[in-house]
Amino acid sequence: MLHRASTATEIQCGRSAFPVHRRPANLSRVSRSLTYKDAGVDIDAGDEAVNRIKSVVRRTFGPRVFGDLGGFAACFRLDYNEKLFARNYKEPLLVACTDGVGSKLLVGIEAARTRGPAAIRSLGIDLVAMNVNDLLCTGAEPLFFLDYVAVHKLEPAVVAEIVSGIADGCVEAGCALVGGETAELPELYSPGHFDLAGFSVGVVDRRRLIDPKRVEPGDIVLGLASSGVHSNGYALARHVLLRQKKLKLSDIPRGLDAPLGEVLLRPTRIYVQAVQAALARYRRKRVIRAMAHVTGGGLPGNLPRAVPPDCDIVIKKGSWPTPPIFNLIQSCGVAEDEMYRVFNMGIGFILIVAPTFARSIAAILKRRGEKVFNIGSVRKGSGEFAWK
Repeated sequence: MLHRASTATEIQCGRSAFPVHRRPANLSRVSRSLTYKDAGVDIDAGDEAVNRIKSVVRRTFGPRVFGDLGGFAACFRLDYNEKLFARNYKEPLLVACTDGVGSKLLVGIEAARTRGPAAIRSLGIDLVAMNVNDLLCTGAEPLFFLDYVAVHKLEPAVVAEIVSGIADGCVEAGCALVGGETAELPELYSPGHFDLAGFSVGVVDRRRLIDPKRVEPGDIVLGLASSGVHSNGYALARHVLLRQKKLKLSDIPRGLDAPLGEVLLRPTRIYVQAVQAALARYRRKRVIRAMAHVTGGGLPGNLPRAVPPDCDIVIKKGSWPTPPIFNLIQSCGVAEDEMYRVFNMGIGFILIVAPTFARSIAAILKRRGEKVFNIGSVRKGSGEFAWK
C-alpha cells in the first residue's frame, strides 16, 4: 500500500508485485554524488516499510479483492455472488467518506517517545473508526479502505505500527485495506511528527438507505457507549490536562483506571458489526429510522442532522454513565455546556428507532457487545436539540 512517486511510497492491490523504485546503479558507484537521502528522503527505508506491511495488508483481504498487491490502483468486485455478499444489492449505491485523527496524533507522538512505536498503533484503529462509523450512518456496509500517511522521516517500525493498527480496524469493520500512500516530507513536518488521513467506500441498497426523513415523533433514541474521548476534542483536552494542569501521560489522576496517556489513546470504538446485525434483522421493516456518529460537536452538534426539520430531539442528561476522563477534563475549569459541545461524553453512536422495537434492537446490540442506553426521544418541533 505504499507507492514511491518522488517523495512517497505506495502499495496498491493489483496484478504485479510491490513496485520498488531504486536508484540507478551508476549513481551508487559515484561516491560523491548527491542522493535523494541527502535531501531528506530515504528510499531504502521506504522499501523496508513496504516489506514489513505486506502480510499486514493481506490479512484484510477477502474474496472481493481482485488481484494481489502491487500495480497502480486497486480492484474490488461488486458483482453479486453468495460468496462475496451476504445479500443481493438490486440498486447498489456506493457511499464514500474521508476523515482523519486530528490532534490526538500529538498524544500518540508524545507517548511514543517513552513507550516506543507500539504506542501509536491504536491511532490506525482510530483512523478506520472515524470513517466507517460515518459510513455506517447511511446503513452502508464498508467495502474497502485507503490511507495516507505523511511523515517527517520514514521510520519503518513506526509506519508498520500505524498500518498494523489500520489493518486491525479494517478487520474489525469487515473491510479490505486495498491501498494507501506514505509520503516522506521532511520540509513540511517536524522531526517525529506525522499525519494520517483515511478514505472508506461502502455499499447500500437504495431501498435500505437510512433516511432521517423517516423519523417520527415518539421515536426512541438509543445511545451506544463510547470507549472514551474517541478522536475529537484533543486540542481542548491537551490544553487543560497537559498545559494548564501540567499532568504527564504517565500520571494516573484520581478516578482513572490507567495512566492518562493510555486513557487518551484508547481507540475510537467501531460500531459496524453490531449495527449491521440490527439492520439485517429489521432491514425490511425500516424501524431503524436514523443514525448518527457522535464526533466533533458532541450530541448537540450531531443529533439534529439525524432528524427532519419538523422534529426535535430531546436527550435526558444522566441517562448514561459519563466516563471519568470527562469529569477530569471538566474539573480543570471547562463549563458543562462546552463539554457537551466538544466531546461525546460517553455516547459514541446513536440509533433513532421505532418505539415498539426499541427493546429488541437494544438486545441485538447488547448481544454484539455494545452497552446501550435509552437516552431520549423525538418530538414534534423545528429540527432542534433539547435537554430534558
